Amino acid sequence: MQFMMVIKGDKDYEAGVPPDPRLMAAIGKHTEEMIKAGVVLATAGLEPSAKGALLRASGGTVRVVDGPFAEAKELIGGFAIIRADSKAEAIRLGTEFLALHQQILGPTWEGECEVREVSGYSPAGIPMPCAQSNEPLAAPGGRAPAATR
Repeated sequence: MQFMMVIKGDKDYEAGVPPDPRLMAAIGKHTEEMIKAGVVLATAGLEPSAKGALLRASGGTVRVVDGPFAEAKELIGGFAIIRADSKAEAIRLGTEFLALHQQILGPTWEGECEVREVSGYSPAGIPMPCAQSNEPLAAPGGRAPAATR
């Protein structure tokens, strides 16, 4: 089974404040271990919403709204596609990731991680091979992430 872990951004993320270098080093090490173990299939952080756009379909038209967007607590700061045998295991992996933040940033750090199963089908009901495979997703240029080659 595959799951998407969605990490919520915070006000510092949304303001473009770089993450603590100790945290980034710990996340890098943890992610590398998880890729080697075949658990993490893809992962990335996202730029703040000020660098993005929101597209909204309504009344037969599509409107584009440039960022930044309100409610930073609802914005996605990053994601990972993981392989887990169950929802409980995916939740355990998400818990470990949040605990890593608290370990580095202290017990007062607050954050959220949403865990959702990848369905394996597009809205049209067409099977999506990447959701059914146990192989890492391709990086830009169609190559597997360096740690898996």
